Amino acid sequence: MNRLLFGDNLGWLRDTREFPDASVDLEYLDPPFNSNADYNVLFREASGQASQAQFHAFTDTWTWADAAELYNRFIDSCPNVAVTELMEAFHSFLKNSPMMAYLAMMAPRLVELRRILKPTGSLYLHCDPTASHYLRMLLDGVFGAACFRNEIIWKRTSAHANVEQKYGAIHDCILFYVASDAATWNQQYTPYSEDYLQTFFDQTDGKGRKYCRGNLTASMAHASSGQLYEWKGVRPPPSRCWAKIKENMDELEAQGRIHWPKKQGGMPRLKVYPEDLPGVPVQDIWTDVKTMHNLSSERLGYPTQKPTALLERIITASSNPGDVVLDPFGGCGTAAHAAQKTGRQWIAIDVTYLAINLIKRRLHDAFGEELQFEEKGQPTDFTSAQRLAVMDKFQFQHWALSLIGARPLREGDGKGADRGVDGLLYFYDSKDERRKLIVQVKGGGVKRNDVATLLGDVNNQKAAGGILLTLEKPTKPMRDEAADAGRYQSELWHDKDYPKIQILTIEGLLDHTERVDAPPQANPFAKAQREPKPEKQADLI
Repeated sequence: MNRLLFGDNLGWLRDTREFPDASVDLEYLDPPFNSNADYNVLFREASGQASQAQFHAFTDTWTWADAAELYNRFIDSCPNVAVTELMEAFHSFLKNSPMMAYLAMMAPRLVELRRILKPTGSLYLHCDPTASHYLRMLLDGVFGAACFRNEIIWKRTSAHANVEQKYGAIHDCILFYVASDAATWNQQYTPYSEDYLQTFFDQTDGKGRKYCRGNLTASMAHASSGQLYEWKGVRPPPSRCWAKIKENMDELEAQGRIHWPKKQGGMPRLKVYPEDLPGVPVQDIWTDVKTMHNLSSERLGYPTQKPTALLERIITASSNPGDVVLDPFGGCGTAAHAAQKTGRQWIAIDVTYLAINLIKRRLHDAFGEELQFEEKGQPTDFTSAQRLAVMDKFQFQHWALSLIGARPLREGDGKGADRGVDGLLYFYDSKDERRKLIVQVKGGGVKRNDVATLLGDVNNQKAAGGILLTLEKPTKPMRDEAADAGRYQSELWHDKDYPKIQILTIEGLLDHTERVDAPPQANPFAKAQREPKPEKQADLI
């Protein structure tokens, strides 16, 4: 069963009920790169263009104060002596630096990822030159240097023009390790270039088709008696035999697949057409996977999003249909999307509910609402919602907004961000005009004054209405205050009016007894393209 897990991936990976030993076929991780940068999600305007409004997704900055306790516990408990010695050597060299803090975060996760990987499994770690050299050494310690297969170079962007005193940085690194020599491998190919075809397919048959000349002989080392014969008056050179038995040679001749040299008695060759060959085996420099840019049709606005084609290549090469693919840093769900598309099972983990919500939206947009997957770690009832509100007010707010499909917003995000607003809903008031409903989330105590404050924000910001999402049940004076705020009408949806202020409870939204009373909302998120359904084989009559 496909699974979407909310929470710290280290906690999930250490849960042996959720992740037993040797339970995963392929692992792809695109962790933060220690880039010392902030990353924002871009939302969508009604026109489909990127919005000026942005929301902070994550900060890729690491400090030793946050990592020291984890590092010390890891050093004391890690069963892999080589890894602990390596980490202590890193610490001796890097001291209490941000890079050391980053490696302290990564090390215990990589040890757990090795534990849950099947002997036939592989791991691909996506990084950039900021930390790739340290990560490769760390992976050598976790897997063993003999399990290293490739450092893949992926050209992630086009040339930079504003480069000073260095070369343009346009590539990422993907470190490829296997659990053992039994790892799954399905060779991938790319098409021949036009230059290659022109150079090597230099012969033309009677129908005008280009071909090259292939060898029809083989080494005597593994020859059988059926390969030792004279054919059409020609014998192979000494120490060689025919590659095929006589009957097959006759069949090729009948098909016009034999190239005869002009010289009498010359060695016949096989006519090899481009379509006879699978293509060029994929090498370790990838320039053919289209990069993500602002106009990419699959772009969802999530920072560090990778192309689906990149993950499809990795998944197809190192797993088989039905295998389990794990992405412990789920992001916006590209690995889960590619796994679903290629017929694999998938598990995605992320520590922010913003990412979890984006993954859910993406998968349902691409594969339909009927797509089933198990969700864990996020609130499913009132008690777990209360627990999240106490543990992490910020993530509770994101989760609560997702219950009504509102776009998160906080003060300071985007140009001219609204004050006192946690989220926004939009609807079209006319064919071309879009109006907003502002949303406020309350995870603690609520009182009548909260309604008055929300109404004031609605009026000040010229919003159509406001929604108060509350964990606690509102009092009667609160509901009376909301009712006294009046109602509004929409020019486009003039058949009814709507409450200017409405109070919705988390409990009511969870048990589906409450919902937003407003015109149909516009989706503020970029929408993933719908994937075509796989064709079903017709039944034989």
